Amino acid sequence: MLRKREAQLVGRYKEENFRFSGPGKSTRNATLRLRVLNGGPRGVLTAKGPATFVGGVKIREETEVELADVHATLDLLQQLGFRVGWTYPKTRSMWMLDGVAVTLDVLEFGWFVELEGPTTVLPEMARSLGLDPNKALRDSYSVMAKKHLKAKKLTKKPPILVNPRALQAEKTSS
Repeated sequence: MLRKREAQLVGRYKEENFRFSGPGKSTRNATLRLRVLNGGPRGVLTAKGPATFVGGVKIREETEVELADVHATLDLLQQLGFRVGWTYPKTRSMWMLDGVAVTLDVLEFGWFVELEGPTTVLPEMARSLGLDPNKALRDSYSVMAKKHLKAKKLTKKPPILVNPRALQAEKTSS
């Protein structure tokens, strides 16, 4: 559909997303995320403010800094007291269509479409792509990833405990 509408492919890449806990998390309503692009060393550090929703459109302040060395940034953040809370991989394709960034994301727990651009055009752009802005997800990828990781842990079968002496006894009696 995007090609048919002559959208321009801006890029495709894989990223590893690191979410942090640490200083400032209890006093600010902001999240800190480090994205490692295509295995590094380049990446993006993002601070996100709280989200609000208007007519199915999520609005939030974001500050991003491109990084030449994500590994050094990871070390720096850890020295400042931040800890990696969880991580999640993502494959992303970015397109531009009529001044709106259309992002197609594939994560372990689903396929998603994000639209970024002037808030006045986003609902109509969503509808033109067959999306209903009133059904937009309110959870961030981080929240969904954390839920997914928790569900995966709950569905794993507990390990079978084996008594090593019983195994040894079995081997010697055979």
